[in-house]
Amino acid sequence: MIGLGAIAIGGCDRTTPRPPPPVAPPWRELAFPPTPGDPTDQLALVLSPPGATEEARPVLVALHGRGESGRGLAVGAHAWRDDYDLDRLDRRLSAPPLVASDLQGLVEAARLARINASLAAAPYRGVCVACPYTPDLPDRSLAGAAGFGRFVIDRLLPRVRADHGGSGERRATGIDGVSMGGRLALLVGLGHPEVFGAVGALQPALRVDEAPAFAELAREAASRAPIALRLVSSAGDPFLPAVRALSDRLRVVGVDHELLVTPGPHDYVWNRGPGGAEMLIWHERVERGLPAP
Repeated sequence: MIGLGAIAIGGCDRTTPRPPPPVAPPWRELAFPPTPGDPTDQLALVLSPPGATEEARPVLVALHGRGESGRGLAVGAHAWRDDYDLDRLDRRLSAPPLVASDLQGLVEAARLARINASLAAAPYRGVCVACPYTPDLPDRSLAGAAGFGRFVIDRLLPRVRADHGGSGERRATGIDGVSMGGRLALLVGLGHPEVFGAVGALQPALRVDEAPAFAELAREAASRAPIALRLVSSAGDPFLPAVRALSDRLRVVGVDHELLVTPGPHDYVWNRGPGGAEMLIWHERVERGLPAP
């Protein structure tokens, strides 16, 4: 069983409330009032690339960290815009080459060259990024994530596809998140391989002793459908030992995946640099069937 017990998830707490700026293009806000089957309010911000397209856009569900969960629906749903600067990263990927300062200086020269080589080979065309409020669930097990997973699959994804031209194809549907959100992305994504073709986790809040259970979840998911899986951490991430342990265990059970470790801490500066940039380019490449850098 995948549980958590007592662990501090995410080192990115902010306690000073502030009203979020108005929502304007390329962002759109989606409200989800309670229903008999889902008695809680929900809110999501969607980053939808502008302009016409001849094909449905890949869809990425991006989950924020614990620091925003206790500050209200709007703060959480707006976290990737207001706290993590995702639209700036999206614009820079659309106008390469990137420079080190675009990633807050938290990138090695070889990695930056690979990203720019990928962008030169095939222009970045964006993804439709759905950013829901991510709850700090008291039950952090697979069963505890089930209700949130149902919201994402049954309510959020259909709205994104209907309202924003998001792809309905499994291979073009991904989920990712940072810290607490990275853990939840693994639980929801690997728990539903029939929905998600790409699953990522940024600095996921895991314990070393949970690696076998998460690896088994990934093995079961991969036995049902092929999944592109990536783990991203950083040199200063307190969860790095657990991420490495999970990667090692995934190799033992034969699950293909990528592991990327960048410079940087477990903090907002990393989310605004390599965290968000790596998430966007990896999902855009993988979900379009392109090689990832």
